[in-house]
Amino acid sequence: MIRKRLTQKFSVVFPTRRQAWRWLLPILLVLLFLSTLLWLPWQTQRMEASERQEQLIADTLWVEQTIRFQLGRHEENLRQIASEILAGHLTEPRLRERLGTLVRTNRELTRIVQFDSQGRMVLSTDDEPLSLKDLSPESRLASENARKSQDPQYAQPASGSNSTGPATLDYHVPLQSGNDYLGELVASYSIPSILSEMVPWWFAQDNEISLTDQDDNVIEQRAAGGPGRNVYTHQRALDLPGVVLTLRTNSVKGEPKLLPSLLVGSVITLSLGLLWSLWALWRDINRRLAAEGALRQQVAFRTAMENSLMTGLRARDLNGRITYVNPAFCRMVGIPAEQLVGKLPPMPYWAPESIDEYNHRFTKVLAGTATPQFETIFQRANGERFPVLIFESALVDDSGRQTGWMGSILDISDRKQVEDLNRRQQEKLQASARLATMGEIASTLAHELNQPLAAISSYTTGALNLIDRHADHPEQLDLSMLKPALEKAGNQAQRAGHIIRSVHTFVKRREPSREPVTVQALLDNVLPLVELQARQFFVATQTELDADLPPVLADRVMLEQVLLNLTRNAIEAMQNIPPERRILRIVAERDAVTGSQPNVVIAVIDNGHGIPQEVSERLFSPFFSTKAEGMGMGLNICRTAVEFHGGKLLHADNPGGGTIFRFSLPILTEGMPVAGDSAIISES
Repeated sequence: MIRKRLTQKFSVVFPTRRQAWRWLLPILLVLLFLSTLLWLPWQTQRMEASERQEQLIADTLWVEQTIRFQLGRHEENLRQIASEILAGHLTEPRLRERLGTLVRTNRELTRIVQFDSQGRMVLSTDDEPLSLKDLSPESRLASENARKSQDPQYAQPASGSNSTGPATLDYHVPLQSGNDYLGELVASYSIPSILSEMVPWWFAQDNEISLTDQDDNVIEQRAAGGPGRNVYTHQRALDLPGVVLTLRTNSVKGEPKLLPSLLVGSVITLSLGLLWSLWALWRDINRRLAAEGALRQQVAFRTAMENSLMTGLRARDLNGRITYVNPAFCRMVGIPAEQLVGKLPPMPYWAPESIDEYNHRFTKVLAGTATPQFETIFQRANGERFPVLIFESALVDDSGRQTGWMGSILDISDRKQVEDLNRRQQEKLQASARLATMGEIASTLAHELNQPLAAISSYTTGALNLIDRHADHPEQLDLSMLKPALEKAGNQAQRAGHIIRSVHTFVKRREPSREPVTVQALLDNVLPLVELQARQFFVATQTELDADLPPVLADRVMLEQVLLNLTRNAIEAMQNIPPERRILRIVAERDAVTGSQPNVVIAVIDNGHGIPQEVSERLFSPFFSTKAEGMGMGLNICRTAVEFHGGKLLHADNPGGGTIFRFSLPILTEGMPVAGDSAIISES
């Protein structure tokens, strides 16, 4: 019962307190608003008054420094002139000119007079007769003080020749060499001109400016903007030797007033600000909702795009930890994303036999030197290996800072199968082309073999006849007569065997492989077959090789086929030209152009009919031929073989008539793979 009553009591008290806070909070806000409205004008008035006073002090200080700087400049000029007078460097005309220029260019200076040691005038800028005794008592007192102290002195300001004249300020510069008093220079300033010339007009419009003496008597004042109101005032002492002058400023501005409409303006401004805030808040909410809707659409679109991608995507942070994989990558390796995200190497899709390769490449990634594109082997969850092509790039955030690495992974199993099939077909096509080439030169080959065989038969028959003639008397047989015949027969047999071996090697099917080959050895193997065709058409063969050509990394048989096809085309192109121009040149030299890979360039040059422009555009197209019986595969096979070696097959017009076919071969360097390198073969 007691607990129930307490519960009812608290249930009554708490709602009452909640309702009180609902009323109290708006009242507090209104009171705060009214307090702000009352405090703001007062604070604004104080700040404005303080700012005006600070501005007046700063401007007064600037004007005081301006006046003192200008007077100091005149003091320096007069002391310099006095020094030159004492040194005897100034003649009277030159001195008069200097003093006159100084008075003309400075309006605050009314006159400059030179007196001798007796107080008589030596010269004056206005030529008005004057002696030291004619000066005011204050000026004579300053002259006496300057003479005693040997330092320039200002005189207390005094009126002019009459009581109504402007106040003047005399500056006495003694002409004294050691203890010898030679006279003095007296420069007279017009105090009204000092205020008018040295005080800016804008400052005089806002302030009443006056100069007072040490007894606070006003010597001169300037009130272009009217009398000061004694609200904002300031004074600065002019630090002049021998005299005490004070610069006083009295602003013409009064106390800032509180405008009657200030409160109304404040209320309207605050109300407008409140309405603008509400509108801005409403606009911000609408923009935020629109942005959230667009973000949801983008997320949905990105998710749909990721689910339909066939390319695997993988993101890693700077430590190599996987931060993201898309569904295509998960399907590729057969591992769900939950088991991949957050995992550090070694990865479950790495093949065990390639762990060292993965670790080496991962180390390069962490070092920031990852290869942008490379091929490797991945392993599916069921243990199946498959080749992939990876594109790696830096992952950069919106501030331009790298946060990791992004990789695109392509399953290239199908492409590898197609490349392997294409390679095998290309090998078969090359073998067929070599057989076709041998078929075309079969008759010439038979004729060429018939010559060494006939010679062998003749030599052996002659040797047998010689033996038969001396059968009854073998001791009379001269063996020296048999030796030349047998040597010639042996040479002819070697020649025939060499031709047969060249043909056998050329037509034999084999796997392509690169090995170190010298250009001289390459030409020695193919020249017998080239000369067979050249003699048939009465073509002279010339070879030009640079001295000390380095070996090249090449497949011997493929290059022999390239040379044989190019030379046969060159020989056939010279059938219809005069015999004396039927010259086939084979030139080998170093590449004259410096590049990343040094090359040897081999050129086949003929003097034939050349290649027309319309034929040149389709020259390397498969099954295109200008011969009635041609298959159109010779030059296409040549280009494929040259590109297999990393070079290019090019052609150009021969300046002397005919065509130049040129191809390059890489020079063998340290670290290059050699014979049997399957990686090189698969790249073709």
